[in-house]
Amino acid sequence: MMKQTKLTRFNENVLVKYQIYNSIFMTLPFDTINNTGVMLPLFHDICKNGFSTKKNPTEIVESFFKAYQENPTEEDKINLLFRFIQYIERQVVLFDAIEDATFPIVHNMDGVGTIRNSKETAVLENKTEALKKYLEDFKVRVVLTAHPTQFYPGPVLGIITDLTEAIQKNDFLNIKLLLAQLGKTPFFKHEKPTPYDEAISLIWYLENVFYHSIPQIYNYIQSNIFNNQTIDNEIINLGFWPGGDRDGNPFVTTEITLNVAKRLKQTILRNYYRDIRLLKRRLTFNGVEQMISELEKLLFENSFNPENNTLIPLNEFIGKLLKIKETLISKHESLFIDEINDFINKVNLFGYHFASLDIRQDSRVHHTVFSQLVTELQKTGNTLFPENYLELSENNQIEILSKVAGNIDLASFKDEMVIKTLGAIQAIKTIQQNNGERGANRYIISNNQKALNVMETFAMFNLCGFNNNLTVDIIPLFETVDDLENAPKIMEQLYTNRVYKKHLKNRNNKQTVMLGFSDGTKDGGYLMANWAIFRAKELLTEMSRKYDIKVLFFDGRGGPPARGGGKTHQFYASLGPTIENEEIQLTIQGQTISANFGTLDSSQYNIEQLLSAGISNELFSKTNDAMTKNNREIMNDLAVTSYQAYSDFKNHPKFLPYLERISTLNYYAKTNIGSRPSKRSNSSELNFADLRAIPFVGSWSQLKQNVPGFYGVGTALKKYDDNGEFEKVKQLYKDSDFFKALIRNSMMSLTKSFFELTEYMAKDEEFGEFWNIIYNEYLNSKQLILKLLDYTELMQNNPSGKASIQIRENIVLPLLTIQQYALLKIQELQKEEIPNETLIKVYEKMVTRSLFGNINASRNSA
Repeated sequence: MMKQTKLTRFNENVLVKYQIYNSIFMTLPFDTINNTGVMLPLFHDICKNGFSTKKNPTEIVESFFKAYQENPTEEDKINLLFRFIQYIERQVVLFDAIEDATFPIVHNMDGVGTIRNSKETAVLENKTEALKKYLEDFKVRVVLTAHPTQFYPGPVLGIITDLTEAIQKNDFLNIKLLLAQLGKTPFFKHEKPTPYDEAISLIWYLENVFYHSIPQIYNYIQSNIFNNQTIDNEIINLGFWPGGDRDGNPFVTTEITLNVAKRLKQTILRNYYRDIRLLKRRLTFNGVEQMISELEKLLFENSFNPENNTLIPLNEFIGKLLKIKETLISKHESLFIDEINDFINKVNLFGYHFASLDIRQDSRVHHTVFSQLVTELQKTGNTLFPENYLELSENNQIEILSKVAGNIDLASFKDEMVIKTLGAIQAIKTIQQNNGERGANRYIISNNQKALNVMETFAMFNLCGFNNNLTVDIIPLFETVDDLENAPKIMEQLYTNRVYKKHLKNRNNKQTVMLGFSDGTKDGGYLMANWAIFRAKELLTEMSRKYDIKVLFFDGRGGPPARGGGKTHQFYASLGPTIENEEIQLTIQGQTISANFGTLDSSQYNIEQLLSAGISNELFSKTNDAMTKNNREIMNDLAVTSYQAYSDFKNHPKFLPYLERISTLNYYAKTNIGSRPSKRSNSSELNFADLRAIPFVGSWSQLKQNVPGFYGVGTALKKYDDNGEFEKVKQLYKDSDFFKALIRNSMMSLTKSFFELTEYMAKDEEFGEFWNIIYNEYLNSKQLILKLLDYTELMQNNPSGKASIQIRENIVLPLLTIQQYALLKIQELQKEEIPNETLIKVYEKMVTRSLFGNINASRNSA
């Protein structure tokens, strides 16, 4: 029998099921308005036809009411539009659940990019020993962040999980009940979550998904690649930002950081307790039963009452488990050896910490804090710093910072930010004592611009009792194009500092450097951001090797290509030999968590894809992965041309007014999906530098213009096309997997664009010219990418991915129309002599509510 294509599997298992279950869903009564489910498909058709005949959103909505409602009042219209929103955001959830349920059918769980496939390739190429050796050091670190790109309330997450299970079993009765429950369960949060609430939301994924999927992968590697031998490497690490990420978030306190760490420990101990109870039912033999009972008692005491603190050190806990394993082998014919092995692996992987809590703060805050700290110490007659310290050159300050140590008293400081910053450092010490060193051993400095930023942080640790025995990695984060260019020089300053070099020696001569894709794209545009990061990685690799330091790259990648996301594993597999790749570390956030890691199957598949990307890059990479001098020049020229186009666009006088008045930028803060403010400063005036990447990219996405994912690409390609040199770019695409990955991810951004939604702006007196600039760049980018790839349509290489995007975009088309209608209504009402503030608030709520479905629908952007 011929094997079905991925697209056929998708159509038969996803599309057909969605049509069946959606028809059931649309007949369920959720509200007092009759036939909402019947009216929505009619509204959808009017939206579709309206845009194809170049009607604007107001004309489309009004024509619907004229055709299907008899003299509706303003209130009737508003109520029905809100009900449509209610249905559509739940249709998105239904589609999510169906994709989750059918994931192992649509995706080949043993195909290219999986661990099984890597192992078989290694056997065929006689590289089994090389694969083993590589896995002894290689790691993938998945870091969950609470950046607000999607947050379903807890009850909705539970419904998605149950719905997924019911769909897998084709349990129609249960599916109908769950759809009814979904229709009645609120999506909208009336209050912003606290950082602790965000942590609880993400711990759900740790407990219900990662706790099972990561050991499953690890167990396979141990038994099939290492022949059941012990591996002295966890291979997969988990990181965690909620409760530790202070960058621009005034709501993260020391107390929240400590409470999140406590909750992480409590959660992992409860998982261990559940597992050990199952083991106890099996290991009923002499010599092991008593040991299992003792460990069960310990876990019970400490997981249900964290104040107990009667846990034995982790190495002793593991020692007892190993003793149980030895007894099973020597006296009980290795009965249930797989079960005890699985448990030992879990304890080795997750320790008492579950996931490492990273702490992050902005360098500008640090600098202000440090200046205040020096001033306050000097006032008390403390001679740690000379009187003229703040006037000294950077080099002289670094020299002094290298030698500073002590144990300053937090109570002696009055400045709130000084207390919060030093409190975070002291919290790390407490967490390491309670959860182990892996509980919190990384401190990230965002917006890092010079070596002084790192040394100020280094000194603060030494002043908080670490005294040159730092069990913490200090990680500079380089984000803007300029900072990326300066990064190698900054790191050389640190590598040549005697004291910092000694610190690195204590950390196994490893230095982690974080690179910000999201802010880099916001600052430099799509091509330049990715190229600047690629070059920075090459130069940092070269610089680090020069000083015998192993550099580890930690990538702040978002979900969509516009934020450095896209097909992540393809990106890592494309980097080639000039970039250090002992570890793949990346942030995972928002809809990327639920889309790529929301179920056991998707989590296992996508972690394996990341592992395989590193393996293939090292062991199976092609000889032409390293860019030729000629190709580098072309890539650089494309990036520079693109950067110039993006910079001109960004400096257009209508750029910020357009974002502020035409897009949904100002509504992100009102959605209550994240604890963090949508910009870094409290200024009422919009400042580009203060804008966070998420609302920036999200606002373009809501307009269906996706500017950060393609702007400048068309201009760069057009330069070569106009000069009759397009073959050079074609050759670059053929030769370079890196360029290939960039173009394919940009193509995804173009696929998700829908300019018909805002085509009415083309004739707008104030913004018409600006809209046309964007639209022309879109047309250029689309046409020339198709020409580059010899395609007739976008995403021709990935029909199932394209089909998924098209269904999602189709579901939210009425939602986008409603959002634009509401935005236009607000503008209209604001122009009135006496604006109706009550009605304006209602339409503002409509815009905010419509954000949810649109955000959640874009989950397949990673």
